Amino acid sequence: MKNNVTVVCGGGGFIGGHLVADLRRQGIGPIRSVDVKPFEGWYQKFDGVENLVLDLQDKAACERAMQGAAVVYNLAADMGGMGFIENNKALCMLSVLINTHLLMAAKASGVDRFSYASSACVYNGDKQKDPTITGLREADAYPALPEDGYGWEKLFSERMCRHFREDFGLKTRVARYHNVYGPEGTWDGGREKAPAAVCRKVIAAKLAGRHEIEIWGDGHQTRSFMYIDDCLKGTQMLTHSDYVEPINIGSAEKVSINQLVDIVESIAGIQLKRNYKLDAPKGVNGRNSDNALIQKVFGWEPSIPLRTGMEKTYAWIYDQMVAQAKSK
Repeated sequence: MKNNVTVVCGGGGFIGGHLVADLRRQGIGPIRSVDVKPFEGWYQKFDGVENLVLDLQDKAACERAMQGAAVVYNLAADMGGMGFIENNKALCMLSVLINTHLLMAAKASGVDRFSYASSACVYNGDKQKDPTITGLREADAYPALPEDGYGWEKLFSERMCRHFREDFGLKTRVARYHNVYGPEGTWDGGREKAPAAVCRKVIAAKLAGRHEIEIWGDGHQTRSFMYIDDCLKGTQMLTHSDYVEPINIGSAEKVSINQLVDIVESIAGIQLKRNYKLDAPKGVNGRNSDNALIQKVFGWEPSIPLRTGMEKTYAWIYDQMVAQAKSK
């Protein structure tokens, strides 16, 4: 029997949950969604999908997940925002077991296409010291000096995808994501990333009537943030293409963290006193996506404006926080 299952690894997480929703909207199936979290902790849950709770660091779990699989999206990783990845480097490195065992199981099961979610954290840190950075090109990953822990694991797993393609003919595709954000994701607890964290802090200040906010670092560090819908489009476009090298999937709309706070304050209709925590984890000084390659290969780039995506994200987190306050 021919393999026909589309598998989303990390389907209980933020990007994975949105990807399962998008695949269902397109009528793609059968779909298998796999995550280590207990099912009640998944961000999005769907009927008509085979939902499996498995620890994909385990080889036997990966073999079960890959049964009958034709297309695999590996979004599974032990990760979070800067506060998490700077303080949990060993845990981040252990995600290498997920990709290793998934690739081995995918090869054994006869998977056709294997999409790997890499990260802008693979880029050489020496090229990210200046907040005025223009953009990171794909070639800037080498010579290698990635983010310690998380970035090294991502870069190693990129290489493994390459060698499984070259040695075994598995069609691996590698997307280097730049800070994906949107609703239905982590917004508190320590693993949240900057857009959700800023929304939560601004909403908390607004609800409590305390008009101040703590910002990690001096606020001058720059990033680009990609809305989830652009991420889903780019990921699927790459997965089903013939392009085999790692490619940036990120917005080229660079902002400082201070500007991100400006946007969220504007959405909330308040202005807050800013307290800068200079010893907090803040990551590199400047990181932005250079989209020349994705424009050349696909004639497309992520383009949803940050303000538009942040309005949707803010509204969702606001509803979560109000509901949580009412339930206490």
